[in-house]
Amino acid sequence: MQGYDGDKAKILARLRRVEGQVHAVAQMVEDDVYCIDVLTQISAATSALKAVSVMLVDDHLNHCVRQAAAEGGEVADEKLSEVEKVISRLVRS
Repeated sequence: MQGYDGDKAKILARLRRVEGQVHAVAQMVEDDVYCIDVLTQISAATSALKAVSVMLVDDHLNHCVRQAAAEGGEVADEKLSEVEKVISRLVRS
């Protein structure tokens, strides 16, 4: 079971909404919509994906990392290193 199992329906709903936004952006380009309007929609889709990322990081911290911290040792070190790297990537994006 993954840490996000309890939020899976919510995460999938948000991802489907993002999928719809991206499809709409492609349609806007096909329809030659004004570039600023396309960029505004891309920004909205990017923000929505970042919100899903935050949900997943939260679930990971509260499930996987918490469990590993209780075990201690190398398992805890590995999970902490993983989450540190993923947060670093998210902050840079």
